[in-house]
Amino acid sequence: MKTIAIVITSLIAFSDIGHAADITAPVKEIMEATKSNWADNNSDWTDIFDASRLDHLYSRDFVAKYQAAAQFPAVDDDGISPFDYDVIVNGQDACPLEDLTMAAAPVVDGVAEVTVRFRKSACSDAPDAKDYTTVHFEVVEEGGKPVIDDIVTENIETQARDSLKATMALIAKGQ
Repeated sequence: MKTIAIVITSLIAFSDIGHAADITAPVKEIMEATKSNWADNNSDWTDIFDASRLDHLYSRDFVAKYQAAAQFPAVDDDGISPFDYDVIVNGQDACPLEDLTMAAAPVVDGVAEVTVRFRKSACSDAPDAKDYTTVHFEVVEEGGKPVIDDIVTENIETQARDSLKATMALIAKGQ
């Protein structure tokens, strides 16, 4: 019930800007693709950064940073991705995602943070198999619709928050 209240509060905050929009919509689309990618259904991998998604799910600033980073592809079969890992699960391996939750915080200074939590290693026997992964999506409004402006993961080892936009900027500099 608390999650619903938070989402409603966030929607009201966005409507105060002049638009009633579901700020979680772009995050839901990314998480559905990620969930499908790691499901045991042997479906084709969905690129969360393909041209159509870049066009409607991400902010202009995010897209510019992605395109600059894409000039330096990771060792990857497709030769275009600047990443050699899944940026949502923050790794190269995962199990089907379990216990996925999503909550939107109120808009502050034009940014709503949508926090997603899930277990990515539940099928593993590893000691951390029951641990949750937390991803923060920073959502802004552009052109009257919500778009993802950054994806921030929590580094379990360092307790730091890692910005994907900062990572893309480093990749674009050849680092």
